[in-house]
Amino acid sequence: MATTAAPKVSRVAEPFAMTDVRLLDGPFRDAMLRDQKYLLALEPDRLLQNFRANVGLPSAAKPYGGWEAPDCELRGHILGHYLSALSLMYASTGDAEFKRRVDYIVGELAKCQTASPAAGFHEGYLSAFPESFIDRVENSKPVWAPWYTLHKIMAGLLDANQQCGNAEALEVLTKMADWVKFRVDRLPHEQMQKSLDNEHGGMNEVLANLYAVTGNANYLALAAAFNHARVLNPLARGEDKLNNIHANTQIPKIIGATREYELTGDSQFLEMAHTFWDSVALRRSYVIGGDSDHEHFFSTNDFDKHLSADTCETCNTYNMLKLTRELFALEPDAAKMDFYERGLYNHILASQDPETGMFVYLMSLKPGHFKTYSTPEDSFWCCVGTGMENHSKYGDTIYFHAADSLYVNLFIASELIWKEKGLIVRQETKFPESDTTVLKIKVEKPLSFALKIRHPKWATSGVFVSVNGRDQAVRSAPESYFTLSREWHDGDKVEIHLPMILHTEPLPGASNTVAVLYGPIVLAGEMGTNAMPNPITRHQTDFSHLPTPEAPVFVTTADKLTGQIKPVAEKKLTFRTHDIGQPNDVTLIPFYQMHRERYSVYWKLLSADEWSAHAAELQAAAARRIADEARVVDVVRIGESQSETDHKFQAGDSQSGEFNGHKWRHAADWFGYEVKVLPDQPVLLSCTYWGSDVGARQFDVMVDGKIIATESLNNNRPEEFYDATYVLPAELTAGKHSVMVKFAAHPGNLAGGVFGVRVLRAQTDSIK
Repeated sequence: MATTAAPKVSRVAEPFAMTDVRLLDGPFRDAMLRDQKYLLALEPDRLLQNFRANVGLPSAAKPYGGWEAPDCELRGHILGHYLSALSLMYASTGDAEFKRRVDYIVGELAKCQTASPAAGFHEGYLSAFPESFIDRVENSKPVWAPWYTLHKIMAGLLDANQQCGNAEALEVLTKMADWVKFRVDRLPHEQMQKSLDNEHGGMNEVLANLYAVTGNANYLALAAAFNHARVLNPLARGEDKLNNIHANTQIPKIIGATREYELTGDSQFLEMAHTFWDSVALRRSYVIGGDSDHEHFFSTNDFDKHLSADTCETCNTYNMLKLTRELFALEPDAAKMDFYERGLYNHILASQDPETGMFVYLMSLKPGHFKTYSTPEDSFWCCVGTGMENHSKYGDTIYFHAADSLYVNLFIASELIWKEKGLIVRQETKFPESDTTVLKIKVEKPLSFALKIRHPKWATSGVFVSVNGRDQAVRSAPESYFTLSREWHDGDKVEIHLPMILHTEPLPGASNTVAVLYGPIVLAGEMGTNAMPNPITRHQTDFSHLPTPEAPVFVTTADKLTGQIKPVAEKKLTFRTHDIGQPNDVTLIPFYQMHRERYSVYWKLLSADEWSAHAAELQAAAARRIADEARVVDVVRIGESQSETDHKFQAGDSQSGEFNGHKWRHAADWFGYEVKVLPDQPVLLSCTYWGSDVGARQFDVMVDGKIIATESLNNNRPEEFYDATYVLPAELTAGKHSVMVKFAAHPGNLAGGVFGVRVLRAQTDSIK
């Protein structure tokens, strides 16, 4: 990033401009090409439609759907991401079509900004939604993250300026920032801080970056106004207070704090970043480098309760890699790049569907589940936006440099041009299919510099290096960099051999649940496609609640496991368990290659006796399930529109949502369904509740207007779903084929949440 304001803290290492690095053939270039195809398939005018409509400019374009629909409060965020992705793709490829689109969009946004005052907005305002959304934030009224969306637009404009040289983008951005200053300056500090409880993305980051580009100190002060004290102050004290808060809301705040450290020299910002990175990267991440369950951080003691279908939001890893990259520049060390590599291969690369180029939002780690991808035109989730960017910028971290040092961080086929040195480095590799990478040196004249090459943590057997065919005695250890310092000549060739081995990594806090890796590559077990839907869907959690098959377990011990996994002949990076899988052995392939199939990443390790007991319990559970299903008279699938319609859903002030793979409904007054009963047989009403629900949740369960039970949900059965079963008196069902079941809240309470409703034939011993 070009800078006008001199930073107070100098970086130890600098990334190269993306124009200096080009990807060569390999999985990352393949992903980039798929992303290019999608970016060029999108129509800029359709993304601009809501911006034009917001200020009354004519446009006949059809708006996109999903989170870009005209009635979605987050509309406009994707255009910001799209500007960034186009700009990054132009820098990564030099393809003029990407710049042409950037220039067109920036010009159209400038027209919208100019028209803002006539539409009743303050000068400089630019968005796809009205300025009143910001009023709602300032007054703590419900609204979906308008500052978050404005951050994306501002970041897109800055990328357009920095990557494409578009001067108009900087003009539009500074006018936006001046409008932000107008909004923020009039708020008392306490009110501003309260407004930051609403998700606001990386407003502090983009404003700090704008200060660096322009030298206007107003923007650095404005960045400070977006520092969220409730989150940042504990981190500055070295305290992890992250449990139960929305994960991705926080990460951009820390990226911004890191930039503020560089620009101000205030060490408390660096302490915030250290505390956060150590906590999330080292203690709150799953094996693929992702974090969170249902988008929230949870207790580090509870990983075994959080292998759900909604783990690892892809946006989180996008942002964690940005943070890691910033911290590496300040303090280069291999541990950061080990984490970066883990997340890049096993989450980011794994998040793109190779058939369509579409994106994963929540990367399921639930055994037996599968990846769910966005639609091209009717999703536009946050992870679609970051996904557009992810696959456009794979070249940005492969190499860093200091004055006379070149860091080789990642083993990705690529070519680097270090113009100032007259140096070209071509990295030729098939990694991770091969454990060797070759660096070919081309220089205009002999050049002395230190070549610093990462020795990954996973390379426990050492590294082997040759220069021009001669073995080099390098002193190195895993999780470090080794250095080759010499005068380099045109045609020099460095060959690095990084032996990869199978190894395991336990789920944090659960030594009997492990993942299997080969080098840095997480392996997933193939589990087929039985009862699996087409994984392309409009809503990111459409398939979260679907039942999953029981995953095999491994009957062995952790120290013996890798010895019982063997390579599959003539299939690269493919392995098979032998005589340990129950009820069957499994084939393991890289998680980034696992698509459109059920899988498991984590595996239970059991002894022979434990397996016998487990198998007996599975058999008993299956028998209970079959017997239970035979008793079912009717089922209401809560929160599913077709099922609720079929059961003549009625309600007053009611809401529905999803938690832990189950859909729920509650009401401030009442809601109800018409369910089937048997006219001549006794039946039971079974309702599913979440045992950790607390608060004012007292309500009556009513059948045809008569109260049959009163429930009070107050941590009744912590951390589990449970069924409460009620006998329906014969006088309520005799001669009837259906009844109305209603959940009615007591005054000042909620009715529910209710996660399921079933009518069951009564067993003889259950009738009282």
